[in-house]
Amino acid sequence: MAYIIGIVLVIIALIIVGLILRKRIYDVVDQQESWKMDIMNRNIASQISRIKNLNLSGETQEKFESWKEHWEYIVTKQLPNIEEHLFDAEEAADRYRFALAKKTLRKVETTLQQIEKDIEKMLEELEELISSEEKSRKEIAEIEPEVKGLRKKLSQTRYLYGKAEARFDVELDELEEDLDKYHDLTNSGNYLEAQQLVEGIKVQIEQLQVEMDEFPELYKACKDVLPSQLDDLISGIKDMKEDGYRIEHLGLEKEIRDYQQRLFDCVIAVEKGEVTVVKDTITEVDERIKDMYQLLENEAIAKSYIETKIPAYRQKLNALDLTFHNTKAEVESLRQAYYFENSDMEKYLTLEKTIANLKKQLDELTSEENDQAISHLQIREKLDDSLEQLESLTLQHEEFIKFINNLRKDELEAKEKLQEMKDKVYNTIRKLKKSNIPGVPSFIWSLLETTSQKNEQVLNALEAKPLDMTVVQHALVEADKSVEHVIEQTDFILEQAYLTEQVIQYANRYRSRYPLLAAKLAEAERLFRSYEYELSLEHAAKAIEEIEPGALKRIEERQQVLVK
Repeated sequence: MAYIIGIVLVIIALIIVGLILRKRIYDVVDQQESWKMDIMNRNIASQISRIKNLNLSGETQEKFESWKEHWEYIVTKQLPNIEEHLFDAEEAADRYRFALAKKTLRKVETTLQQIEKDIEKMLEELEELISSEEKSRKEIAEIEPEVKGLRKKLSQTRYLYGKAEARFDVELDELEEDLDKYHDLTNSGNYLEAQQLVEGIKVQIEQLQVEMDEFPELYKACKDVLPSQLDDLISGIKDMKEDGYRIEHLGLEKEIRDYQQRLFDCVIAVEKGEVTVVKDTITEVDERIKDMYQLLENEAIAKSYIETKIPAYRQKLNALDLTFHNTKAEVESLRQAYYFENSDMEKYLTLEKTIANLKKQLDELTSEENDQAISHLQIREKLDDSLEQLESLTLQHEEFIKFINNLRKDELEAKEKLQEMKDKVYNTIRKLKKSNIPGVPSFIWSLLETTSQKNEQVLNALEAKPLDMTVVQHALVEADKSVEHVIEQTDFILEQAYLTEQVIQYANRYRSRYPLLAAKLAEAERLFRSYEYELSLEHAAKAIEEIEPGALKRIEERQQVLVK
C-alpha cells in the first residue's frame, strides 16, 4: 500500500513540476510575443521616409532602398517566422518537451536581438545621413562667403603678394571647384561624401587664410626690410672703417653677403609657399643683425673708452711712480734707523716690481693702440686689467705709507710711554720719602731697582740702530708690568703702615689696664720700627681683638672714610 501511495505522490509531483515548467515556457513565449509586437508597431517606415526630403539619388537612393528592403524583410519574413517558432515552443511545452521548447525560445531571442541591432544600425545611419546633410549645408553657407572674401582680398591687394598671387589664385580656383563638386554631390544624393569634402575644404581654407595673412609680412621681410637692414649694416661698416674703427676681424661683410643671398632665395621660397623654412631664416637673420649691431657698438664703445682711459691711466701711473719714488727714498733713509721685517721688505719690493710691470703694459697698450691689426675691444680688455692692477697697487702703496708713518709714530709713543713709566717710578719714590713710616722694606727697593733696569732696557732698545720696534714693544710690556707691580706693592705697604699706627694708637687706651696687651703692643711697635709692617699689624690687631672684638673692622672702616 505504501508503494502505491509513493508512486501516486511521485506522479503528482511530476505533474506539478511539469505544469510549473510549462508555465515558465508560456511566460517566455508571452514576453517574446510582446517584444515581437513592439517591433512590428514601431514606426520605422515613417522614420525611413524622412530621407525622402533629400535628393533620392545616388548614395541616398541606395541607402533608402537598402533600409526599406531590410525593414520589409523583417516585417514580412523574420517576424512571421518568429510567430511560428513561438507556436512551436508552446506546442512542445504542451507535450512536455521542455528542452526543445527552450532551444526554440533561445533561437527566437537571438533573432529578436539581431533585429534590434539591425534597426538601431539603420536609424544611426539614417541620422548620420540627415545630420551630415544639414551640417554640411550650414558649413558651406559659411565657407562660400569666406572664399569670396579671400578672392576679393587678393584682388584688392595684389601688390602685396608678388608672384605668389598666381599661386593663391590657383588655390582659390581649386576651392571653388570643390564647392561646385559639393553641390554636385548633394544634388546626386551623396551627402556623406559631400560632408567629407566639406571637412577637407575647411582645412584648406583655414590654411589658405593663414598663408594669405602671413605672406605680406614674410614677403616684405625677405624682400625689403631685412635686405635694407643688411645694406645699412654694410654702409655702417664702411663708415666705421673710414673713421678708424677696427672691425675687419669680425668678418661681417662676407656673412652679410651670405644672408643677402639667403633672403633672395627666401623670396622665391615664400612665393612657392615654403613658409616654415622662410620663417626660420627670417628669425635667424633678424637675430644675427641685432648681434652684428651689438658687436659694432661694442667696438665703438671700446675705441672711445681707450681713447679716454689710456691718458688717464698714464697720468695715474706717472703720479703713482712719482709718489713711490719719494717712498723709495724714505725707505732707504729709514732703513738706516729702523729694522724692517722680511715680509715688509717683500711688500716694498713687490710694489716696485709691479710699477715696472705696469709701465711695460702701458708701453704695450700704446703700441697696440697704433696697431690696426688689433681690435679696440681686445685693447680694452687688457686696459681694464691694467687699471684694476693699478687700483690695487695704489691701495697697497697707501698701506705701505701708513706702515712707514707708523714706524715713527710707534717710536714716539714708545718714548712717551717710557717717560710716563719713569715719572711713575719717580712719584712712587717721592711718595715713600714723604710718608712718615720709619723706613722702606728692602723688597720694595729691590722692585724699584728691577723697574729701573726694565726702563733702561726700553731705552737701550729705542737707541739701537737699526731700531727694531718688535724688541721695543716687548721691552715696553715687561717694563710696564714691573712699574705697575712696584706701585701696587708700595701702596699696599703704606696702607699697612698707616693702619698699624691707627690700631696701636687705638689700643693704647687699654695698655695700662692689660699688662699682656701692653707686652703684645710693645712687640708690634718693635716690628713696626723694623719695617715689618704686615707682622706688626698682625700682632696689634690680635691684641686689640682679644680686648675689644670688632675693633679692627671699625678702625679699617674709619680709615677708608678718611681716605675717600
